[in-house]
Amino acid sequence: QVQLVESGGRLVQAGGSLRPSCVASGRTFSRYAMGWFRQAPGKEREFVASISWTGETTYYADSVKGRFIISRDNAKNTVYLQMNSLKPEDTAVYYCAAGRLYHSGRSQTEYDYWGQGTQVTVSS
Repeated sequence: QVQLVESGGRLVQAGGSLRPSCVASGRTFSRYAMGWFRQAPGKEREFVASISWTGETTYYADSVKGRFIISRDNAKNTVYLQMNSLKPEDTAVYYCAAGRLYHSGRSQTEYDYWGQGTQVTVSS
């Protein structure tokens, strides 16, 4: 079992930056690929970014490519999402997820565990 706890979401002005983090319980964090997803009010949850077990491979949604960076620190059981040049349309609850299998990490079906989410609000 893996438990995931996100933190770091808050209200920020457009153009600003945030770095939410997600801490995983357990000793096998390095065996899991990790992903970030988001869900805006009235919309379905969508893929944001993913990272492989070692951190060598990453994928991004087109909407965040060049602005967001996903990274992980396996010694700290933590995955980060550096969010730069934030836009009001980035407003959503951001979820991290962990999965043993990794293709691109774009599909929610690749993940076995989910966190409760952290709210990111970007004001214009």
